Amino acid sequence: MSEGLPVTGTTQAIRASHEIVERALELSRADGAIVIASESSTVNLRWANNTLTTNGAARDRSVTIISVIGRSFGVRSTSTVDGPGGGADLAGLEALVRASEAAARESDDAEDYSDLVVPAAAAVGGRSFTDPAERTSSDVFASFAGDLAEAFGAARAEGRRLFGFAEHDHTTTWLGTSTGLRLRHSQPTGSVEWNAKSTAPGGSVWHGQSTQDFTDVDVAATDARLRARLRWCDRSVELPAGRYETLLPPSTVADLMVYLYWSAAGRDAAEGRTVFSRAGGGTRVGEALGPAGLRLWSDPSAAGLTTAPFVTAGASSATSSVFDNGLPLGPTDWIRDGRLNALVQTRSSARAASLAAPAAAPNGTSNSSGNGISAGAAGLAGQGIAVTPFVDNLLLDGGGTATLDEMITSTQRGLLLTCLWYIREVDPQVLLLTGLTRDGVFLIENGEVVGAVNNFRFNESPVDLLGRIAEIGASTRTMPREWADWFTLARMPALRIPDFNMSSVSPAS
Repeated sequence: MSEGLPVTGTTQAIRASHEIVERALELSRADGAIVIASESSTVNLRWANNTLTTNGAARDRSVTIISVIGRSFGVRSTSTVDGPGGGADLAGLEALVRASEAAARESDDAEDYSDLVVPAAAAVGGRSFTDPAERTSSDVFASFAGDLAEAFGAARAEGRRLFGFAEHDHTTTWLGTSTGLRLRHSQPTGSVEWNAKSTAPGGSVWHGQSTQDFTDVDVAATDARLRARLRWCDRSVELPAGRYETLLPPSTVADLMVYLYWSAAGRDAAEGRTVFSRAGGGTRVGEALGPAGLRLWSDPSAAGLTTAPFVTAGASSATSSVFDNGLPLGPTDWIRDGRLNALVQTRSSARAASLAAPAAAPNGTSNSSGNGISAGAAGLAGQGIAVTPFVDNLLLDGGGTATLDEMITSTQRGLLLTCLWYIREVDPQVLLLTGLTRDGVFLIENGEVVGAVNNFRFNESPVDLLGRIAEIGASTRTMPREWADWFTLARMPALRIPDFNMSSVSPAS
């Protein structure tokens, strides 16, 4: 973030974000420029002990300037360019542009350098670039808050306590470049997290849900689920560490698969530094990771999980490149029919991978939308490896139809692991993760949940788990608990793992 930028010249307010983009591009003296402006509005509710405690609302506007000079770039961002009257301060905006140009002159050549995207190769925005920001308001909670009050009353009567947090955000983003690119996207995102507690030792359960507008949040059904799980806590069962047949509900599967996705950078794999690196060189694209029919993919147009259809990158990393701003995003199969089909590739990493394997990608992966890779991005790297940028949603499906309740009924003896917490990476070479269970580990015997089990520390690799799946349930929309602040758009099935590794007993309660 740029702080304390000098303000010179006459103060002039620019009120519309699309105009901020245009003026910043006009002010640029660089060889190339990218401007990203965004406006966010957020509302939230918090409750504790069966009572609403706080509600809040906030608005924010940010501007990121990326200046390209030669083969280097500089980035400066701020959320403080607002001047009198709520518009952008022209002098402050010019200072931001000059600061980004100075940073570019002081930087080395960028390893990921590419020509800026031109309009002909860019995604098509859904609405006009000059449309104003779309905003949320507390009205989004109107029905939800009323239903919540009824749940509080029921909880008080039954000696339960409800805690939770609900948030709705609407962020509109404008992207413009010196090549004439003009794109706009508006993203509504909501989430609600519940924690219910009883008087039983260890009587604590969690539920989370992502939503676009709260019309699909069923408070009564959620409260019934929490109430049923609290009843399971009336009996406590102490179990030792070990490997157990374990049912992982969609939320826990999402926590593990999102970490796998974040670790799937093609550049890192090609450099031999990740679980997706092939022994002796190259990547594991084409190798079987899970059962036939298993599919892990992203799609910006997925029903209920829609997200930005073009790349927006304020920084370069193993999974993103500022030079790719505006590239179109489409359906991308990361795992297809159980085999690793693609890794996250920028134009730069795809070029490097293509030079390393100029004939074709391993096992038939090619520049074609037929294998689940975006047709718009395919071919932008030239012959070889397709460009497959990161998309902000993730879906897993294996063709299963069983609900979690049906999977419980068919379990002779095993654990139901409802929630993961404090997940950390132990070994990137195998993607070994460790973490804790929290708010509900339950023992299943003869098709019924018979009690709550003590918490554990687990050690597992999500990649290894895919190869040990014993059963795949129906895929449903869900939300990872651990990553809910960064990633909420997921659809996952429940999984049955025959030997999930509970490496030690945790004293947490």
